[in-house]
Amino acid sequence: MLTPGGSYVEYGLESILSMAKGFLTYSTTVILQAIANGYLYGFDIIDVTGMPGGTVYPALRRLDDAGYLTSEWEKPSIAQSEPRPPRKYYELTRAGREVLAEAVKRYRLVDQAQPQRKRAARPSRA
Repeated sequence: MLTPGGSYVEYGLESILSMAKGFLTYSTTVILQAIANGYLYGFDIIDVTGMPGGTVYPALRRLDDAGYLTSEWEKPSIAQSEPRPPRKYYELTRAGREVLAEAVKRYRLVDQAQPQRKRAARPSRA
């Protein structure tokens, strides 16, 4: 991307730098809100937000790298018993909850956009 100053900036680096400043895009805020509402793995987040996987999965990776999320793969035996690929589960960190609270103030409607997920027991990830 060509910046107004005439230099090139990678989208990934730009996103990481904006997250480091505590600024989240609307899409990133919606993804964090989905996790806060109990949608803890990629496909579930895609389903509830309506965003494509090409948006959700890179954002999850950046949020994890920035320290706003932690992630953990479920046990392979669980995925094999349901025949499906293993899921990577995400949880908000303290920093993630704080940055989400600030972003929700900025994007006021995001807090009302998703239903709360009923917290059903899920298989052990360890």
